[in-house]
Amino acid sequence: MFFIIYVSSAVHPFSKPELLELLAKSRENNTQLGVTGMLLYKGGNIIQVLEGEEAVVHKLYTKIASDARHQGLIPLLQGVQTARQFPEWSMGFYDLNHVDLAAHPGYSEFLNTPLTAGEFSSDPTRCQRLLLLFKQNMR
Repeated sequence: MFFIIYVSSAVHPFSKPELLELLAKSRENNTQLGVTGMLLYKGGNIIQVLEGEEAVVHKLYTKIASDARHQGLIPLLQGVQTARQFPEWSMGFYDLNHVDLAAHPGYSEFLNTPLTAGEFSSDPTRCQRLLLLFKQNMR
């Protein structure tokens, strides 16, 4: 199972309706493509993991890279894993702009990590840990 994790910045901050539209379209497309993953959004920054067949994920990533709604797309981590980490999510999503993270069970300051390349470039596996921590604690 191939995966890629990347960060990007919105050209302008997404409104709640824009985020919901993005999520609905992503879930529809990903279901058709057999892709799963998760997207975190905070302060105009995005971190996303996509997983599926390698050729499909690469093609989807190329399409995302050409999307005019964001800029500064930076791949942080990619590779092959034995199984999907987000098998039940055609696109798990969390908008961190409107959440009191400290109120959630299992809270760690790590959950409040800014979603920028600078935060993850020295240790790319950190982005994977952040996504998995959200998966485990935000159900």
